[in-house]
Amino acid sequence: MTGHALLYQAAAHCLTYPDDVFWRHARELRVAAPELSDFLDHAEKSGPRPLAEHYVQVFDFKNRHSLYLSWWLDGDTRRRGASLVAFKQAYRAHGLELTGTELPDFLPTVLEFTARTGTRDLLLAHRAGLELLRLSLTEHGTPYAGVLDAVCATLPGPTPRDEAAARALARTGPPHETVGVS
Repeated sequence: MTGHALLYQAAAHCLTYPDDVFWRHARELRVAAPELSDFLDHAEKSGPRPLAEHYVQVFDFKNRHSLYLSWWLDGDTRRRGASLVAFKQAYRAHGLELTGTELPDFLPTVLEFTARTGTRDLLLAHRAGLELLRLSLTEHGTPYAGVLDAVCATLPGPTPRDEAAARALARTGPPHETVGVS
Protein backbone atom coordinates (compact mmCIF):
# COMPACT_ATOMS: atom_id res chain seq x y z
CA MET A 1 0.00 0.00 0.00
CA THR A 2 1.24 3.45 -0.84
CA GLY A 3 -0.02 7.01 -0.90
CA HIS A 4 -3.45 7.54 0.55
CA ALA A 5 -4.09 3.80 0.86
CA LEU A 6 -2.18 3.65 4.14
CA LEU A 7 -4.15 6.58 5.50
CA TYR A 8 -7.47 5.03 4.47
CA GLN A 9 -6.57 1.71 6.09
CA ALA A 10 -5.38 3.43 9.28
CA ALA A 11 -8.48 5.64 9.38
CA ALA A 12 -10.65 2.53 9.04
CA HIS A 13 -8.99 1.09 12.15
CA CYS A 14 -9.42 4.36 14.04
CA LEU A 15 -13.13 4.56 13.18
CA THR A 16 -13.99 1.06 14.35
CA TYR A 17 -14.73 0.22 17.95
CA PRO A 18 -11.38 0.39 19.77
CA ASP A 19 -10.97 -3.26 20.65
CA ASP A 20 -7.81 -5.31 21.21
CA VAL A 21 -7.03 -5.28 17.47
CA PHE A 22 -6.94 -1.48 17.49
CA TRP A 23 -4.63 -1.39 20.49
CA ARG A 24 -2.32 -4.06 19.04
CA HIS A 25 -1.88 -1.97 15.90
CA ALA A 26 -1.87 1.54 17.40
CA ARG A 27 1.89 1.97 17.03
CA GLU A 28 1.78 0.77 13.41
CA LEU A 29 -1.09 3.17 12.69
CA ARG A 30 1.00 6.06 13.96
CA VAL A 31 3.87 5.14 11.61
CA ALA A 32 1.60 4.44 8.63
CA ALA A 33 -0.49 7.60 8.93
CA PRO A 34 1.17 10.52 10.73
CA GLU A 35 -1.91 12.59 9.79
CA LEU A 36 -3.77 10.71 12.51
CA SER A 37 -1.27 11.44 15.28
CA ASP A 38 -3.57 13.86 17.15
CA PHE A 39 -6.27 11.21 17.36
CA LEU A 40 -3.75 8.50 18.28
CA ASP A 41 -2.28 10.77 20.98
CA HIS A 42 -5.78 11.18 22.39
CA ALA A 43 -6.36 7.42 22.26
CA GLU A 44 -3.08 6.71 24.04
CA LYS A 45 -3.76 9.29 26.76
CA SER A 46 -7.33 8.02 27.24
CA GLY A 47 -6.57 4.32 27.44
CA PRO A 48 -8.75 1.40 26.34
CA ARG A 49 -11.83 1.71 28.51
CA PRO A 50 -12.31 5.52 28.34
CA LEU A 51 -11.73 5.48 24.56
CA ALA A 52 -14.27 2.67 24.14
CA GLU A 53 -16.80 4.61 26.24
CA HIS A 54 -16.14 7.74 24.19
CA TYR A 55 -16.62 5.80 20.94
CA VAL A 56 -19.98 4.50 22.12
CA GLN A 57 -21.04 7.98 23.26
CA VAL A 58 -20.07 9.56 19.94
CA PHE A 59 -21.19 6.95 17.41
CA ASP A 60 -23.83 4.73 18.99
CA PHE A 61 -26.31 7.29 20.30
CA LYS A 62 -26.49 9.99 17.63
CA ASN A 63 -27.44 9.64 13.98
CA ARG A 64 -25.74 13.00 13.43
CA HIS A 65 -22.51 11.03 13.85
CA SER A 66 -23.57 8.08 11.71
CA LEU A 67 -20.73 6.08 10.18
CA TYR A 68 -23.22 4.54 7.72
CA LEU A 69 -22.81 6.57 4.55
CA SER A 70 -26.15 5.74 2.94
CA TRP A 71 -27.94 7.11 6.00
CA TRP A 72 -26.75 10.61 5.09
CA LEU A 73 -28.43 10.47 1.68
CA ASP A 74 -31.31 8.10 2.28
CA GLY A 75 -32.07 8.30 5.99
CA ASP A 76 -34.24 5.49 7.26
CA THR A 77 -36.20 5.07 4.04
CA ARG A 78 -36.88 2.16 1.69
CA ARG A 79 -34.48 3.81 -0.77
CA ARG A 80 -31.62 2.96 1.57
CA GLY A 81 -31.94 -0.72 0.68
CA ALA A 82 -31.10 0.02 -2.95
CA SER A 83 -28.11 2.07 -1.80
CA LEU A 84 -26.82 -0.82 0.30
CA VAL A 85 -27.13 -3.11 -2.72
CA ALA A 86 -25.11 -0.58 -4.75
CA PHE A 87 -22.30 -0.75 -2.18
CA LYS A 88 -22.28 -4.55 -2.41
CA GLN A 89 -22.21 -4.38 -6.20
CA ALA A 90 -19.23 -2.01 -6.09
CA TYR A 91 -17.37 -4.50 -3.88
CA ARG A 92 -18.25 -7.43 -6.14
CA ALA A 93 -17.13 -5.50 -9.24
CA HIS A 94 -13.66 -5.52 -7.68
CA GLY A 95 -13.85 -9.20 -6.73
CA LEU A 96 -14.56 -8.58 -3.04
CA GLU A 97 -17.31 -9.98 -0.82
CA LEU A 98 -18.31 -8.76 2.61
CA THR A 99 -17.68 -11.34 5.29
CA GLY A 100 -18.42 -9.41 8.49
CA THR A 101 -21.64 -8.44 10.16
CA GLU A 102 -21.43 -4.72 9.32
CA LEU A 103 -23.55 -3.12 6.64
CA PRO A 104 -21.67 -2.43 3.39
CA ASP A 105 -21.93 1.35 3.81
CA PHE A 106 -20.06 1.37 7.15
CA LEU A 107 -17.34 4.00 6.67
CA PRO A 108 -14.47 1.82 7.95
CA THR A 109 -15.51 -0.87 5.44
CA VAL A 110 -15.62 1.70 2.64
CA LEU A 111 -12.18 3.00 3.68
CA GLU A 112 -10.72 -0.52 3.66
CA PHE A 113 -12.23 -1.09 0.21
CA THR A 114 -10.75 2.20 -1.00
CA ALA A 115 -7.33 1.31 0.41
CA ARG A 116 -7.40 -2.10 -1.20
CA THR A 117 -8.68 -1.11 -4.65
CA GLY A 118 -7.45 2.45 -5.03
CA THR A 119 -10.88 3.60 -6.19
CA ARG A 120 -12.40 6.51 -4.30
CA ASP A 121 -15.74 6.30 -6.12
CA LEU A 122 -17.76 5.40 -3.02
CA LEU A 123 -16.15 8.15 -0.95
CA LEU A 124 -16.74 10.69 -3.71
CA ALA A 125 -20.34 9.59 -4.20
CA HIS A 126 -20.94 10.23 -0.50
CA ARG A 127 -18.84 13.40 -0.23
CA ALA A 128 -21.71 15.50 1.16
CA GLY A 129 -22.37 13.00 3.96
CA LEU A 130 -18.66 12.79 4.79
CA GLU A 131 -18.49 16.58 5.08
CA LEU A 132 -21.53 16.71 7.34
CA LEU A 133 -20.14 13.93 9.50
CA ARG A 134 -16.80 15.77 9.71
CA LEU A 135 -18.50 19.03 10.67
CA SER A 136 -20.76 17.32 13.19
CA LEU A 137 -17.81 15.58 14.86
CA THR A 138 -15.89 18.87 14.92
CA GLU A 139 -18.86 20.65 16.49
CA HIS A 140 -19.16 17.85 19.05
CA GLY A 141 -15.50 18.41 19.98
CA THR A 142 -14.39 14.82 19.58
CA PRO A 143 -10.89 13.85 18.43
CA TYR A 144 -12.57 11.54 15.91
CA ALA A 145 -13.11 14.70 13.84
CA GLY A 146 -9.38 14.69 13.08
CA VAL A 147 -9.72 11.30 11.43
CA LEU A 148 -12.44 12.65 9.14
CA ASP A 149 -10.36 15.79 8.51
CA ALA A 150 -7.50 13.61 7.26
CA VAL A 151 -9.75 11.49 5.02
CA CYS A 152 -11.59 14.50 3.55
CA ALA A 153 -8.27 16.25 2.89
CA THR A 154 -7.39 13.46 0.43
CA LEU A 155 -10.50 14.08 -1.64
CA PRO A 156 -11.00 16.82 -4.19
CA GLY A 157 -12.80 19.86 -2.84
CA PRO A 158 -16.55 19.56 -2.81
CA THR A 159 -18.20 20.32 -6.12
CA PRO A 160 -21.03 22.87 -6.23
CA ARG A 161 -23.39 19.87 -6.35
CA ASP A 162 -21.74 18.39 -3.21
CA GLU A 163 -22.02 21.74 -1.44
CA ALA A 164 -25.69 22.10 -2.39
CA ALA A 165 -26.40 18.56 -1.20
CA ALA A 166 -24.56 19.20 2.08
CA ARG A 167 -26.49 22.43 2.66
CA ALA A 168 -29.78 20.66 1.97
CA LEU A 169 -28.88 17.80 4.33
CA ALA A 170 -27.79 20.26 7.01
CA ARG A 171 -31.07 22.14 6.66
CA THR A 172 -33.49 19.22 6.59
CA GLY A 173 -31.56 16.14 7.61
CA PRO A 174 -31.76 12.82 5.80
CA PRO A 175 -35.13 11.80 4.36
CA HIS A 176 -37.55 9.85 6.50
CA GLU A 177 -40.73 7.92 5.88
CA THR A 178 -43.76 7.29 8.01
CA VAL A 179 -45.11 4.40 5.93
CA GLY A 180 -47.05 2.05 8.15
CA VAL A 181 -46.80 4.36 11.15
CA SER A 182 -50.09 5.66 12.52
